[in-house]
Amino acid sequence: MKLEGSYVALVTPFDAHGRLDEASYRRMISLQLEAGTRGLVPCGSTGEAATLTHEEYRRAIDIACDQSRGEVPVIAGIGTNATWKALESAREAESLGADALLVLAPYYNKPTQEGIYQHFRAVARASRLPIVVYNIPSRTGVNIEPRTLARLAKECSNIIAVKEAAGSLDQVSEILSLTSPAFTVLSGDDSLTLPMMAVGAKGVVSVVANIAPKQTQALCAAALKGDNKTAKALHRKLFPLIKALFLETNPIPVKTALGMMGVCRPEPRLPLTSLSPQHHPALRKALKEFKLI
Repeated sequence: MKLEGSYVALVTPFDAHGRLDEASYRRMISLQLEAGTRGLVPCGSTGEAATLTHEEYRRAIDIACDQSRGEVPVIAGIGTNATWKALESAREAESLGADALLVLAPYYNKPTQEGIYQHFRAVARASRLPIVVYNIPSRTGVNIEPRTLARLAKECSNIIAVKEAAGSLDQVSEILSLTSPAFTVLSGDDSLTLPMMAVGAKGVVSVVANIAPKQTQALCAAALKGDNKTAKALHRKLFPLIKALFLETNPIPVKTALGMMGVCRPEPRLPLTSLSPQHHPALRKALKEFKLI
């Protein structure tokens, strides 16, 4: 699997009763396909996977696979701090038709680098699907060090990429220097997509693509072609919007933005709460300036 461009970290919409809003979810996916997004990533951090019921998790992946119609890959999120549960989720996502897995580093447990290695190796052995490692220390409490990632990439043939969200260009450079050219780095921070691509990343798993999919893919395409002028212009245009989407914990602002745009209801699921009133003007201003409302 060749991973290049913009992969949307899909929001999970809920209806007025707090249930999975399947109609809005399908509509959101259709908009992504029309905009040229290169892949769908359901049930990640942005998709509030940690608060989904087991049936909702299954349904979200099932709908993404059905609605994508094979046009783009579906990379299902696997986020747990128990290795046995990660193995079960990996097998389940594969049975539902996912094309690849986005596997989060174990959170809360704070495993050593050897524990991280053993965890991902076990998942890789349990699934035939390509695996994208997800490194986001701010949420998990552990950083997957470049040497650990290189070891995994070398010893597990189906570990093909990393969604790197440690916020360090030095770490990205070290990963690329320690892994083969076949291994892919994807940005996990929208504001760092262009800087990371400048040192060798191939794209992004994006939050902002939920509301600006065409522009996010255009930025990645320009960067991949070496069209720095266009890429820089798109980065500067997207930057204020990206900053507005992180006024509070993701996905609170992006769900609010989708609500303002009339795409889905804005409410997240507890323990996340609705966007604080004092942040609404700044978010609305960013959406207006980007001509989204």
